[in-house]
Amino acid sequence: MPNPAVTALAGTDTAAGDSAAIACVLTGLETIILGKPDQIRLCLACLLARGHLLIEDVPGVGKTTLAHALAHVLGLAWQRVQFTSDLLPADIVGVSIFDRASQQFHFRRGPIFTQLLLADEVNRASPRTQSALLEAMEERQVSADGTTYPLPEPFFVAATQNPHEQLGTFALPESQLDRFLMRVTLGYPDAVHERELLRGGERRELLPGMTPALDATAVLRMQRAVRGVYVADALLDYCQALIARTRERADLKLGLSPRAGQGLIRAAQAWAYLAGRSAVLPEDVQAVLPAVVTHRLERRDAAAGDGAGVATEIIRAVPVPV
Repeated sequence: MPNPAVTALAGTDTAAGDSAAIACVLTGLETIILGKPDQIRLCLACLLARGHLLIEDVPGVGKTTLAHALAHVLGLAWQRVQFTSDLLPADIVGVSIFDRASQQFHFRRGPIFTQLLLADEVNRASPRTQSALLEAMEERQVSADGTTYPLPEPFFVAATQNPHEQLGTFALPESQLDRFLMRVTLGYPDAVHERELLRGGERRELLPGMTPALDATAVLRMQRAVRGVYVADALLDYCQALIARTRERADLKLGLSPRAGQGLIRAAQAWAYLAGRSAVLPEDVQAVLPAVVTHRLERRDAAAGDGAGVATEIIRAVPVPV
């Protein structure tokens, strides 16, 4: 088992440079999305944990702008797909086209072959089209006409969706939701930042002027560094206790799966890394738990609230390890 102190000393120079780059990323994002530092940090942690991000909220609060800002500041190749009810899987994955000259079919790659895919209003597409993302998000590859094509590294899906009770939406099935490591909601801005938005105009106009703070090589290096953040056995016990508590509750349809537990650990490692620490603390688990589990937990009685309340309840109920 690696010693976190030795690991930290071995990578001091790189860690210092990465810390400066991370600070630039956070500053750039907070310039575009005002008054939401915790949500922005969660988005970056999701990327560094090699997960995928779901941004859910009512229209007009900055979901798409946040996804665009992530694409600009990270310095990754990106594509945007507007999901609509008539969108087909081939519009995302690609299609084979017959070439008369060679008398052969050639696969023309779709927009999913990028490092950062902006899936805008993902729940406005039909379930058939939504399922086109499943293999890509889980295996980081695409299968078409019997051939498997690897996706670029890093590969990150930042999807936005409107609340499912709105017209023209198709609720994402549990298997699709489980592919998203985190779900983040922005909410309405406070009075001070809303006044700044009203006075300053459209924040999206600032995007072209953003200078990338990272690139693909830096992102991959940071993702590897996150995997090396130390997790003590006591922290594993704590996470298992949190997961077990969700399985014991009769008011939930399903408890958290082992995959959700693995995602919780990765997210906590990323949160600790962003804080400049080489070991995970219970506070890191508590910070990321709501974003990791809210979209995975559904109450039997919808009127009782969503998974966000459950996350708060189990944090209070499970003792913190010494």
